[in-house]
Amino acid sequence: MSGQIVVGVDGSSSAAAAVEWAADDAVRRGARLRIVHVREPWTPDYPYRAAPWFRDALPAYWRAVLAATVEWVRGYAPGLEVSTAVVTGAAAERLRTEAEDADELILGSRGLGGFAGVVLGSVGRSVAWHAAAPVVVVRRSPAVRHGEIVVGYDGSAVSEAAMDYALRQASLREARVRVLYAWRTPPFSPYATACAGGLAEAMGEVTREVRLRLEMWRRRYPGVEAGLRAVRGHPVPMLADASREADLVVVGSSRHGDASEAGISGSVGYGVLLHARCPVAVVRPREAPGPAVSDY
Repeated sequence: MSGQIVVGVDGSSSAAAAVEWAADDAVRRGARLRIVHVREPWTPDYPYRAAPWFRDALPAYWRAVLAATVEWVRGYAPGLEVSTAVVTGAAAERLRTEAEDADELILGSRGLGGFAGVVLGSVGRSVAWHAAAPVVVVRRSPAVRHGEIVVGYDGSAVSEAAMDYALRQASLREARVRVLYAWRTPPFSPYATACAGGLAEAMGEVTREVRLRLEMWRRRYPGVEAGLRAVRGHPVPMLADASREADLVVVGSSRHGDASEAGISGSVGYGVLLHARCPVAVVRPREAPGPAVSDY
């Protein structure tokens, strides 16, 4: 752990919510907070042609925005160590670089433009699925604290990383964890009725294995209440529905398999980012495992 949390800002309400989330988590962790704006010089900041003097003033404008953000953070969380940076380059690349030495990277889901405005587009997919650190995407500041964290789990290496992150968050927040295992049955066929008993037996066996794995995690985090919900169905609607009464949803990610551009657009994690009602953390092991791919 580096003891530093990085949050990206672009002046939007979504980015402001991300700053609040990051400040809260930095206080819980006893970490430093680094506030970053990424400037892509080849991307126009406004839809009209700005005069050269106006464009030259933009770096000063963003420094002023960052200064105002720091002032707000110091009033919100006195004693928190805060630093800022305006960095130039490709948004996805610079954000991944920022994440290399961070415990977390926090982003808003929508923004005025730049990287926060496309966090659910190509830049966001690249950052969330390839950053070394967990990436938390925040839509808005939560109006209600539920005291619950939801994590998608299937026993794979990447879902183990998600579980570790979820339990650590719960320990810091004194919250409970709801572990969701969604078992997708084979598609309908003329043999589905005949196989119904076998499918039920198979799900029961897999659920028992997941319970055993969860018991090991409970021993590692004895102060955290963790309950398992095993269901048949696609994990996206299950996780999205659970997010209605959660403070955070955690999903795992791997560089392999569905980490391609085409795969991510249809992945479980991307679906959860689109439909969740609370912040979503995308987590993958610092050293990605072999070709194993998680559903979460």
